[in-house]
Amino acid sequence: MTTSFKLELRRGAIVVGKWKLGKYRVERLLGEGANGKVYLVQREREWFAMKVGADAVDLQSEINVMKSLDKQRGAGSEPFLYDVDDLYGPDGREYSFYIMRYVRGSTLASYLKEQGAEWFPLVALNLLGKLAKLHRAGWVFGDLKVENVMVADYGHVELVDYGGVTAAGKSIRQFTEIYDRGYWNGGSRAADAKYDLFSFAVLCIQLHEPKRLHALTKELLPQNRSIDELMAVAQANPALKPVMGWLRRALDGQFGDAVEGAEAWRILLHRRDTRRSSSLPGWLKGLAATSGFLLAASIFWLVVNIFL
Repeated sequence: MTTSFKLELRRGAIVVGKWKLGKYRVERLLGEGANGKVYLVQREREWFAMKVGADAVDLQSEINVMKSLDKQRGAGSEPFLYDVDDLYGPDGREYSFYIMRYVRGSTLASYLKEQGAEWFPLVALNLLGKLAKLHRAGWVFGDLKVENVMVADYGHVELVDYGGVTAAGKSIRQFTEIYDRGYWNGGSRAADAKYDLFSFAVLCIQLHEPKRLHALTKELLPQNRSIDELMAVAQANPALKPVMGWLRRALDGQFGDAVEGAEAWRILLHRRDTRRSSSLPGWLKGLAATSGFLLAASIFWLVVNIFL
């Protein structure tokens, strides 16, 4: 996405907060969007992500989300938000910024490319857990897409870029068309858990069939976009066959929330691993057991993060 936000902070630049006087050394640009840029910064040997915004009011909405999540985080867990302040840019203008935790890891697509596609079911389950926790706090992520999902060791997932996070019941603040329920004539742009689950289903298809999905968006007229067209792309990929029923339910809005969606996904994985293990020769069952252990660990992590 292109941006009209022109502020550029060079590597090595020292940012000093106008009010709190916090000092941060800029390392590099992590990403940019329509409402600002995110930099990797260092303070006292610790790494953080700093978002500098073009609109203080817009940035404040993201800050409110993270404050809300921090109030509900479990004891010992890392906070989302560390600092909020203003800075003077190289152009002499004043900009608002906030400091949040830096998520180490790879983008979702890069992680699966490096570690193997067999990690996808576990990573997806963990992603559903993150969405469930957000929904429980009264928020909808909104702009769920491959680029906004970071994955660390053992499939641990973090969501990044809270620019699209919207209070449940309001209109989605920011979205990417290909993941948008309204774009596919599959429902409204009202912020609810089902909106995120719709985007999650599209994300699954995007990961496995990016070229076909991109081509479809170019071929179809707006009035002809539909859930059936999305499902036709999914059906062309053998790797998605085990979750076809789940994808249909998510696209149709049949799951009440992300907790229900995660449980249905877990059941599918359990059935798949059970069938796979029973058909394996003895020397391969150890590998299947390892996969089962990772699944169990992922489910435990999911439950802890949703309900604690």
